[in-house]
Amino acid sequence: MAINKQEHAQWSSSFGFVLAAVGSAVGLGNIWKFPYMVGESGGSAFVIAYLFCIALVGFPILVAEWLIGRRGQKNPINTLADVAASEGKSRNWGIIGASGILGGFLILSFYSVIGGWALNYITKVGTGSFAGQDSDSAAATFDAMLASAGTLTIWHTVFMTLTAIIVGIGVTGGIEKTAKVLMPLLGLILFVIVGYNVVNGGFGEAVAYLFTPDLRKLTADVMLAALGHAFFTLTIGMGIMIAYGSYLGREVNLLKTARTVVILDTVIALAAGLAIFPIIFSNGLDPASGPGLIFVSLPIAFGSMGAGTIIGTLFFLLITFAALTSSISLLEPTVEFLEERTPMSRTVSTIVASTVIWLLGVAALLSFNLWSEFTIMGNGIFDALDKITSKFILPLTGLAAIIFLAWQMDQRSIQQELGLSNGAWKVWQVVAKFIAPIAVIVVFVTSLMG
Repeated sequence: MAINKQEHAQWSSSFGFVLAAVGSAVGLGNIWKFPYMVGESGGSAFVIAYLFCIALVGFPILVAEWLIGRRGQKNPINTLADVAASEGKSRNWGIIGASGILGGFLILSFYSVIGGWALNYITKVGTGSFAGQDSDSAAATFDAMLASAGTLTIWHTVFMTLTAIIVGIGVTGGIEKTAKVLMPLLGLILFVIVGYNVVNGGFGEAVAYLFTPDLRKLTADVMLAALGHAFFTLTIGMGIMIAYGSYLGREVNLLKTARTVVILDTVIALAAGLAIFPIIFSNGLDPASGPGLIFVSLPIAFGSMGAGTIIGTLFFLLITFAALTSSISLLEPTVEFLEERTPMSRTVSTIVASTVIWLLGVAALLSFNLWSEFTIMGNGIFDALDKITSKFILPLTGLAAIIFLAWQMDQRSIQQELGLSNGAWKVWQVVAKFIAPIAVIVVFVTSLMG
């Protein structure tokens, strides 16, 4: 039975909510993963596919999760159960919320480890450690960090502590205020790095690489990669947006707000490409170097370029800010659940949740060194957590949420709440009932076959 100890929190303003939602979406997926996926998946072909998919899959699922969250005004589990009951459906739909909370919980455990890498690299780049390094020595530096359980644990602990402090303060005082500070700073740092690239070369080549259409490279694999990334970049299927939606007032226009969040998220991802690829091209590095693009290839460039120490330090500050704005959103659904369903205060709920996540994160980071021989179905703990969430929990949770909204809830009330004309409503229903679910199923089945 739920324990309602206080009135449910609310965002103090629509602007604060937008920044918090953008902060959740803008994370390592934008600054770290998006550029290397562009490099591996055909450059502009991937960008075109990504823009197409985020509009037809990410946007409707984002709206669905916010709408469900606002209707329920509770943690994701209770929200889904209560909304289902109000629609005359089984309260077992609350399983969707449980799945989302679990997904965010597991993701944060290894996400915090990567956030720790970014923190560590601020000090490495800032002290000139990469000056004069080549690809072999830069790779050796990264490998040495992974091999040190102590180093990884220290930085993972620092990152997780920062996340817990922000979430523990509360929705408006912690999450919203942090977003209002970090998101403008993130944008400013991106602007400075892109501006540097405009002046110092490689920018025209990067623009052509990202935006000159080359449909010959638009293969089925590229489409599937773009579809999967569009789905995950908005942090849907993790209980986050249901939780964030539960703090929304009725005055917020969901469609307009979702459009703003999607546009800002996409702009920042593209700006990250314009921050990274000019440096890659002007230094003769490989844009298709995969996950090591950020932690191996770029430090080589920072070590050899003029003002490289300053630009490199700013870049890894950018990575850290992006990771932090997402990590607080990953922790929030679990804290909200504990706060509402147990006698624990928000502070205690945050300490309990973050401690358990921290412990799981320690297990994940040990898979790079002391526990490297231990595997789960052929994967180390870190990779196993990544695959369980990305291949199973997230797509199935997102799929269930859009099916619930489009097929189980009263459609007339949804049309009224979204404020859609009859013509726009017909388009919405085609996307929500058919296009988005089918696309997620395709990604899910393909990922299982991969």
